[in-house]
Amino acid sequence: MPNSPMVPTVRRRRLGATLRTFRNKAGLSLDEAAQTMGWNGPKMSKIENAVQAIRPGDLTTLLTTYGVTDPQVHTALETLRQDAQKKGWWQTYSGIVQPPYADYISLESDAQRICAWSPLLVPGLLQTAAYARETITGITTTRTPDEVSALAEVRMARQSVLTRPGFPLELWAIIHEAALHHRFAARPGTMRDQLRRLLDASELPNVTVQIMPLDSTAHPGLVGGFSIATFQPPMPDVVVLENANSSAYVEGEEAVPFTRAYEHIQATALSVEDSLVRITELEEGHRK
Repeated sequence: MPNSPMVPTVRRRRLGATLRTFRNKAGLSLDEAAQTMGWNGPKMSKIENAVQAIRPGDLTTLLTTYGVTDPQVHTALETLRQDAQKKGWWQTYSGIVQPPYADYISLESDAQRICAWSPLLVPGLLQTAAYARETITGITTTRTPDEVSALAEVRMARQSVLTRPGFPLELWAIIHEAALHHRFAARPGTMRDQLRRLLDASELPNVTVQIMPLDSTAHPGLVGGFSIATFQPPMPDVVVLENANSSAYVEGEEAVPFTRAYEHIQATALSVEDSLVRITELEEGHRK
């Protein structure tokens, strides 16, 4: 029976993108790089496009060919190569977590820093369980109550990256104020508790929250939400663009415009201090 085709994972795509960057810096074409390895061009293309895995010895040789001698870079990419084969904790929910979502959780778990612009919802890493259940129920149209509960569990489990020992994820979240005015008629305390969660999370040294006010001026974030994941060098930044059915990834140099856009969004939003004041005012309004 033939082997089933390899499914590219976000980790393998990041490895391939990094190798492509080093090849371009070395001034080699696909065919030239492949020739130095005794391969054909299609094999090199498959590795860079995450269709085919690369063996550890070949990775070392390829990096040397590209003039990459930094042992930390070799170690980082070998770790990424190994991790591409591993299963994460989210695989326990394989019947619930679809491949695009699994890719995102993998990326999130590897990231050093995430900058998120969220115009419609509180970011998943800052949600309460009740808010997660309510929003998942509202967004999905085919999930059973048990599946909704499982997805809420996954969302809560993801938040462990904010408090993991040694290297907690740095999160900078900019949330549109409109997202904080949602009403949950059946459970009116949901938003109040969610606002309190934002205030509590903001006390973590690795978490920053800004609010985009309702009366803000025009800014690049008007076209939609996105997240920028930053990793330890030499891995490039990855931008995640989400829609109702899937996620799209933008990597390397193509991510630069999103970084500039995020800086503009930061400058347009309320300051961190004023954002906390606004969240506090909204939370107090729910207690009256």
